[in-house]
Amino acid sequence: MASSTPFRAATSAALPAPPGGMSALGVAAVLVTVVLWASAFVGIRAIGPTFSPGSLTLGRLAVAAVVLGALVLPQLAKSKVLPRGREWWPILGYGVMWFGGYNVALNAAEHLLDAGTAALLINVNPILVAVMAGFFLKEGFPRWLIIGSLVAFGGVALIALGSGPGSGERSTADVAGVLLCLLAAVLAAVSVIIQKPVLRKFPAGQATWFGIMVGAVCCLPFSGQLVSELQSAPLPATLGLVYLGVFPTAIAFTTWAYALSLVDAGKLAATTYLVPGTTILISWLLLSEVPSVLGLVGGVVCLVGVGLTRRRSR
Repeated sequence: MASSTPFRAATSAALPAPPGGMSALGVAAVLVTVVLWASAFVGIRAIGPTFSPGSLTLGRLAVAAVVLGALVLPQLAKSKVLPRGREWWPILGYGVMWFGGYNVALNAAEHLLDAGTAALLINVNPILVAVMAGFFLKEGFPRWLIIGSLVAFGGVALIALGSGPGSGERSTADVAGVLLCLLAAVLAAVSVIIQKPVLRKFPAGQATWFGIMVGAVCCLPFSGQLVSELQSAPLPATLGLVYLGVFPTAIAFTTWAYALSLVDAGKLAATTYLVPGTTILISWLLLSEVPSVLGLVGGVVCLVGVGLTRRRSR
């Protein structure tokens, strides 16, 4: 019997998409992913002064590995099905690039940029995913996917204009932060493409846990730094690190993988245009940052764009 929650369903056997479209669990998985990933931008920014980019990544992945491993390891012990030979190559790829490189780059970027701007810049990612999915996964280029993506990207640009500095040129730090965000976006886009085939054989929870473990191993050189920073970290910062490991990592990456197993990569990636607006809302509620009028207009445009991507061409 299927679980009643998207996270539990994602950690068990992969479920096929219904003929009419994504299941209710799939939609719930997308919503969970969007909200938790949006909260991650705020969380990273909040504890950034306490943890350096590499140690933050390692701590987050270590927590996620333990939490998700508690659910995945019993399944693996029962099924005894592990990746073999060349099946490890894509797992190593997205483990290094997404769970390792993406997180380090994003953490470093948020030392230089605010959470909302970082979320906006990362959202060139859906365009990259849609293009690469069309080429490499043979998903094609549906007319409404392209139109909706362009409209949503225009909304992101409006939010960026509304969130940017009022006058003056960007500093070197700003430029470095922008470049780090763009690097993170590219790493995430490539990872989505190479993760998709893995989900045809392994449940989302297992595929996610494999990647988390690979990323954690890559970040082991930061272990000394993490131990040192944990010893001097205030309790709220440590709890923030645990939150990032449990919710935006263990849960959100699993619900994302579950949704990815049900729908084309390009169409799913377009839903992440909802993340910047959600990030701004969370920042407003928690940090009392009021979004600009232009930013709100851009958020509405993003929603319209995402809606257009869901239309079907004749």
